[in-house]
Order: sequence, then C-alpha cells, then structure tokens
Amino acid sequence: MASDTPAVVLGAGANGLGVARSLARARVPVWLLDSDERRPEMHTRAAKPLKVSALHGAALVEELVRLGATRFSGLRPVLLLTQEESVKVVSQYRDRLSALYRFTLPAIDVVDALLHKQGFQRLAEQLGSPIPPLVHIRTLADLPAIESLRYPVVVKPGERHTEYAQQFKKAYRVHSVADAIELIRRVLPVMSDIVVQEWIEGPDSNIYFCLQYLDRQGRVTGSFTGRKIRSWPPQVGGTASCVAAPEVHEELSAMTARFFRDAGVTGMASMEYKRDAHSREFRMVEPTIGRTDYQQEVATLNGVNLPHAAWCSELDLPFPAPAATKRPVVWRVRSEDTQSAAAQGQPLKHGCPSNARVADALCRWRDPMPCLVQGWRRVTRALHSRTSKLMPKSPMARSKS
Repeated sequence: MASDTPAVVLGAGANGLGVARSLARARVPVWLLDSDERRPEMHTRAAKPLKVSALHGAALVEELVRLGATRFSGLRPVLLLTQEESVKVVSQYRDRLSALYRFTLPAIDVVDALLHKQGFQRLAEQLGSPIPPLVHIRTLADLPAIESLRYPVVVKPGERHTEYAQQFKKAYRVHSVADAIELIRRVLPVMSDIVVQEWIEGPDSNIYFCLQYLDRQGRVTGSFTGRKIRSWPPQVGGTASCVAAPEVHEELSAMTARFFRDAGVTGMASMEYKRDAHSREFRMVEPTIGRTDYQQEVATLNGVNLPHAAWCSELDLPFPAPAATKRPVVWRVRSEDTQSAAAQGQPLKHGCPSNARVADALCRWRDPMPCLVQGWRRVTRALHSRTSKLMPKSPMARSKS
C-alpha cells in the first residue's frame, strides 16, 4: 500500500529532526540516516535511526544502493535530503538511485547553477528578478571589479567549502574597498571562489523566506512564507528564531513560484529575501534547491507540512489542505536565539507575535529524548572538565611544567 511507503531522511541535525517530526505527524514511517549515530537527534521517537558511513561523495551512493537492495528492498522509499552536499551527489547519480528511491530534482544543469551563488545571480538577472549586484572573485586580477559596488557589501564563499568553513565565518559584512581586498587576499589561498555582493540594509527581522514543494510538472503543491526574528551571529548568521509571515505570503509565494517555474525548478525548494530598509522592496538573497531548509519545521508547526507534501507528490496522492492553527508558532534554536538576543540587548520575546507559542528546535515534551541526550552530554562534559582542572598534576607533569 502507498501509505506504508517509508520516507528516508538523509542527515540529522535540527533540519533532519524537524523533517522526521513533520512526517511522523502525518503518520508516515520514517528512517533517519546519519553518519554519527550519537547525535541527539538520532534518538527521536519520530523515526528509526540508521547509521551510514557517509552523507556525501561516492561512499553515500554506495550506501544508498546497498540499503535500497537490502533494508528497503521492494519499498522504494521517498528520499528527502537535508544537506547541500547530498543534493550534489544524488543529482549526479540520479539515474542509478531513482530505481531504488522516489525523489524529484531539477535538471542537472539547473541544480549545478543554483547551488552556486554566481550561477543563481546570472539566472536571476536573466529572468529580471530583484537581486543586488554581485562580483565573482577567483583571482587577484578580479579585485578591481569590486570598486564598482556600493558599500557596505557582504563577502562570502561562492558555494559550500569545508576548508573555508574551518577557517572563516559564513559571511562578512565589509564597509570599504580596502577592507574587502584585505579579507579576500586572506581567503583566496584557501578558496578561489568568492562572491562580493551589495549589502541590503535592514535588521535580521527584515529577512523573509518562502518554502515550497513543486511536483514533477513544476506545479506548486505547498507553499509557506515566514520571516526571521533573529540570526546567529546577528546580520550574517543562520536562523536562530523565525515565525510565519502571512502578511506577505501572497506576494512572496507568487514571486517565488514564478522564479522557480521560469528556472525549471522542481521538488523541494525555497527562496530567501530581505526587505530593503530604505525602499521597502524585497530583494532575493539565495535559493535552496533539492533539499529541506534549515528552519523547515516552522511551516509544519504553522499548518503547512511540506515534507508530507513531498511524500504525497512522490506517491501521486492528494496533499491535504493546510491545517488552520489557533495561534502562530515561533520556531527557535534555544542556545543561538538566547545568544543573539543577548548580543543585541533584546528580550527573548522581542519580535514575536504577542499571542505566539514557542517551539524549541530540539526539546519537545512529546519527543523528549533528543533534548535529554544533549543535556546529559553537556553535564558529563562539564563534570569531566571540572574534574580535570581539580586533579593534581603528576610529579612528572609538574617537573615538565
């Protein structure tokens, strides 16, 4: 029966946990795969945990093929991705994997273009979409081009890069050409793929996002619009807390659907926007293609279960109408939201609707184990650290010091 077809969520973390919980709400059997079985999210009651050797690269393909022929033999489960690296490899090996799993991705050239900031910029400009000017830097010879930009700017990698992430921040807000050149000179030896884009003025609460699922024909099955409340770190970080934004849903949903239709996007996708503090107009920031967004669960909590929409679409089942919610739900990552609020001198309730309910990304009464596991590990680490400091040094260690 179609209703018995499981979903395979690739990658735990807050994203994967939210997807698993969303599917469990719809009574879909879920497997949660990750290379680290000790992650707190792997202890959720919403899914069966399964360790894999890798979440990207050729090793991931071999793992998926092996599981498709053994654990999931004859089931052809719905595959949901949560990480960009997984999207790249599944897109590359789609012909091999599609016999074993159900998933929808845009054409390979569309995936490749939209996973890179320069590729997205080029496509957005061709389609006449509202996007700030950008300069792509690969060598020092490209540096003079950044003088044409209006400052401040944001400097960031052209695509995800492991070595860059180990040494630099996700993005930098830079106020002058000289500072931009100094930063780029430090980054280029590590990664020769940098973009410099004009900064869109406004607080983090001016950042909106539209999450959608588009079927194989490019029709929008489900759509949800939300806005950030805070980011961590402020201005240049990821989502710390967010909520529904029904007041702009019609505008941003139509703009997003139009771009994805013209670009040939299908499957799970979303677009981030920022409302310019001066013009009050929305500007595109970046898309997410082929996978769920980090804050995907905020849509489910506010009545639009997009992982379920994907599951229904892959099985040619009707997707139920969005559920009405009695009051808005704020989704937050507690530690990051607390740090962000403190850094900006804001109370935690700042920016939240007065009647909102808050849902923590990890801790839930009906699914307590991820939070309990995380809490226990923090306690044991703290005790171990304290014990190490209190223990007297051995005579040999004292002599060396």
